[in-house]
Amino acid sequence: MQAPRNAALWRSRFRLLRSLRVLPAPLLRTARSIKRVLLGPFVDPEPAARIIRTTARHQWRLISVNLATSLFEAFSEGATFGVIFLAVQMLSAPAAAGQSTGINWETNPIVGHFPGVVDWMETVDPIHLFLALLALAVLLQASQSLSRYLSQLSVGYFAARCRAIITARVHSQILSLSYACASQWRVGDLVDQAAQGPMAVQVQIEAASQLLITGLLIAVYVAVLVGISPWMLLVAVLLGVLITFVQRKLLPRIRTGSALVAAIQVEVFSRVTEDIQGLRILHSTGQLEAADQRVIGRMGALEQSLRRQQRLINVIGPFSSFLPIAAMALIAGMGLLVFGARSTGILPSLVTFVLALQRLNVRFAGIAENFNRLSDNAGRYQRLNDILSNDGKQFRRRGGVPFQALEQEIRLEDVSLRYQPDLPAAVEGVSFSLTRGKTVALVGASGAGKSSIADLLVGLYAPTAGQILVDGTDLETLNLASWQQRLGVVSQDTFLFNTSLANNIAFGTPHASQEQVVDAAVKAQAAGFIEALPDGYDTLVGERGFRLSGGQRQRISLARAILRDPELLILDEATSALDTQSERLVQEAIERFERQHTVLVIAHRLSTVVNADEILLMHNGRIVERGRHEELVAKGGRYRELWFQQSMPNSMTSAPGVGG
Repeated sequence: MQAPRNAALWRSRFRLLRSLRVLPAPLLRTARSIKRVLLGPFVDPEPAARIIRTTARHQWRLISVNLATSLFEAFSEGATFGVIFLAVQMLSAPAAAGQSTGINWETNPIVGHFPGVVDWMETVDPIHLFLALLALAVLLQASQSLSRYLSQLSVGYFAARCRAIITARVHSQILSLSYACASQWRVGDLVDQAAQGPMAVQVQIEAASQLLITGLLIAVYVAVLVGISPWMLLVAVLLGVLITFVQRKLLPRIRTGSALVAAIQVEVFSRVTEDIQGLRILHSTGQLEAADQRVIGRMGALEQSLRRQQRLINVIGPFSSFLPIAAMALIAGMGLLVFGARSTGILPSLVTFVLALQRLNVRFAGIAENFNRLSDNAGRYQRLNDILSNDGKQFRRRGGVPFQALEQEIRLEDVSLRYQPDLPAAVEGVSFSLTRGKTVALVGASGAGKSSIADLLVGLYAPTAGQILVDGTDLETLNLASWQQRLGVVSQDTFLFNTSLANNIAFGTPHASQEQVVDAAVKAQAAGFIEALPDGYDTLVGERGFRLSGGQRQRISLARAILRDPELLILDEATSALDTQSERLVQEAIERFERQHTVLVIAHRLSTVVNADEILLMHNGRIVERGRHEELVAKGGRYRELWFQQSMPNSMTSAPGVGG
């Protein structure tokens, strides 16, 4: 008779819950939110979620351990409540005449379904039974702690794997962008993406794991509460409704604040990065205080935003902690009415109910905290998806015909370049040839388009019109990496890595010997100052080479290019930062190097290109004059005017043929 009576009791409880289905609606919305978070990595089309899914397939053992330990933790929690109920029942039920414990175990709602357990419990000494229950409770909690440790460990391992993959993926994504696309971002912005993106994924994974175990435990607590009294479950429903209401009001504001904080952090980080990179110019122009004040000003806005976030994030915790205290008086009063007529007594049901409700409240607070974390993380996570997404981005050209060597010439045919559609053309209708073994010079005023030609030849930008032919093959069809690896570029903006001088010279030529590095330094007129340093070629150059002078950096860059033995050497103002003596020495090294190589020289000082096989004078993105030095001077055009301006500035007005 016991089983039908219990079945009827549970049916009546479920009918009561169905009649109250309107009340838990906010709880159902919270459950749906948990479902979205847990299922998000499996259905979300965003790049970060796809990476998590792929990693999860490869790390299925960790996922399995996490699921198994989470289920066991929930099971052990429910079993512990059952043991507590039995232990309190033993303490609260005095032994009747002829009975060992005063409890009819056959009618007990927990063990009454198991006749074998009932027979055993009726034969065991009450003290031993009570101690056994205590030992079982401790064992269950110890097992729960172990399972929680394994669960957190598996999540930590999985998050670490995802973080490593995301870091590498962000780095690969940035490097795979075309130079034109990547240059649209500030350096600090990209650095922030690489630093914050992996952390955003780790927060998502850890919060999702916490929501999973919290959801399972809430299900256990609700089952316990329903088993004890569905009417008193209304207290828990009210608790959840209030917490959910506060949470739903706060989360949109937290997400908005997170996006604002992320934007200000990127701005501040970018500014700090640029200030560090530009320390030389800040010192030399007396702008250190101004730069400092700009950052301090933005930090004030960041501080206010962070404080606002903290006010919002920390509201739910104290609120959730207060509600159980306020509910205790109501529970105690209701307990006398609800549990007074039970055969099992008031105390076991009341103690178990209060304990389950208190733990349920803690779990609701945990849900709120994790949703706060997710909302606060939303800005960083979205920025990660933005950088990983391929939408609206241009990528480096891959594949193509491998470039081996230059046999005849490089020819530009009616080439034009616009950096942006709404900007004027930087290069327009340019045509000329770079014959193998010859030197061509591009000269003209700043902004004439000379460096843009170099960018096109290097492959940093693709022509917006026309084509560049390498031995008759369109540069667009060549394998870009194989082409760039056969180039040597010495620009006016020399970049050195924070490593030794020898490593900087050998950059791009990983198999170069020390003898080859020294030989290249000698040819670039850099060996003298290198050998004078205490550590010689092992000297660290500092960030961006700040420990070297501008002329020394350019000579290191020239040595790097010479060591590569390139098919095409591009010298973009390669001697602009050198003093007269160093310029003469480097120019001699370049002239010796030019005899066996194809060279494109970009220069303002015409004295450095007088021996070029062909000189192209550019103006407003077009070639306006071309020829050898003697021919251009004899023409009496713009080149002749520039030549006399530079070579005889004090007598230009008296120079014959100048001024027309």
